[in-house]
Amino acid sequence: MPVTEVEGRRLKLSNLDKVLWPEHGFTKGEALHYYAQVADVLLPHVHDRAVSFLRFPDGVDGERFFAKNAPAGTPEWVRVADVELTRSTVHHVLVQDLPTLLWAANLAALELHVPQWKALDGRAGKAKVRVRADERPADRIVFDLDPGPPATVVECCRAALLVREALRADGLDAWPKTSGSKGLHLYVPLAPASADATSAYAKALARRLEEEHPKLILHRMARKLRPRKVFVDWSQNSRAKTTVAPYVLRAKARPTVSTPLTWDEVEACADPDELVFLPGDVLERIGTHGDLLESLLTEHFDLPDMTD
Repeated sequence: MPVTEVEGRRLKLSNLDKVLWPEHGFTKGEALHYYAQVADVLLPHVHDRAVSFLRFPDGVDGERFFAKNAPAGTPEWVRVADVELTRSTVHHVLVQDLPTLLWAANLAALELHVPQWKALDGRAGKAKVRVRADERPADRIVFDLDPGPPATVVECCRAALLVREALRADGLDAWPKTSGSKGLHLYVPLAPASADATSAYAKALARRLEEEHPKLILHRMARKLRPRKVFVDWSQNSRAKTTVAPYVLRAKARPTVSTPLTWDEVEACADPDELVFLPGDVLERIGTHGDLLESLLTEHFDLPDMTD
């Protein structure tokens, strides 16, 4: 089993030639290489957040499962947050650095999903910390735009422009990325606010957009209502929910990536294939644009007051 040293941490890597995406011939080793190359822009978006993994050790055609608790044998240098929920405690990994990212990828924990709140707020100290989820403020809103067939990401782009227009009317702005699957994600960076308040605002905005654009937008979750419309999923702002992080590989037929976009790309999209990005595409985009979501780390909008 190959052993390598990454930033002073020894990692045992296994089955690097194993094909995890058969349609594309993309291997586990290529996935690790991609994450090593993209780490500088990925890590700031997961730093201090309680990560849930989607693992698929036998590839995208095999069994897959979500893993919230740090697995047995987790190295002592991997930071873990003991997150207290209403009825249980979950031992989430914190992906704080490149060694942790590659350690997780070596376990085929290749999808990283994170909540809209931070567990640490940059606190240093022991590898393991304990926090209460209901005490952690949200620091962003996310809207997950999901197309109901035959609608595609093209219709999601139309809906995204309407969401952004509504947000700007409320003094906010949003940054887009592909989900790496069928739809789009829109992020709004916030000054700290309660998860209940952010979820209520997101739901109210989605409901308002459905009332104004009923042929395109849906805020209700019932699947029977979704054909030909874009479901603006506001529910991922619940403190218990997570969203796939930027730059993360997806467990789809091809190794697609959840990829940051420009608003010009959203506005110009006329074909779903225009917004499908593989690892090589993403690395080229980073070389050209840098991190298109960098503003999420520096901008902070105040949540509108809904009591008026």
